Amino acid sequence: MLAYADKVRPLGGADLSAEIARVGEQGETPAAQMQLAILLAQTRVPADLARALGLLQRVIANPAPEAQPLHPLARALAARYVEQRRVEDDRDKQVQQLRDSQRRIDQLNERIEALRAIERSFARPNTPAPTPSSNGSRSNP
Repeated sequence: MLAYADKVRPLGGADLSAEIARVGEQGETPAAQMQLAILLAQTRVPADLARALGLLQRVIANPAPEAQPLHPLARALAARYVEQRRVEDDRDKQVQQLRDSQRRIDQLNERIEALRAIERSFARPNTPAPTPSSNGSRSNP
């Protein structure tokens, strides 16, 4: 099983999808369930990771003799996938917090610019427009 995991680790995109389809057709044997779980965990899709965990739980709960040798690996992978799911959930929360913070920063910057515009309008001196004189010289008051 470890050799299989090593073999499919570099797969991505269409190759990964094709291998998922191929393994999915093999049936419900514990080995096929393990292989499918390994493949699904590589898709980086939360629903696939949840499905992989479900498959591993089925292998762990399977008392059949062919499932027994897979139990330790299934438990180890399940623990790793649970941790992966937790990390991905935390990352998603942080990304959302970052977006919210950036939106708030943008709103505050807009308010600051509006206040600066108001401040500039108050700072303009109210000087009267120059009046043209008839002879081009200054008149004494």
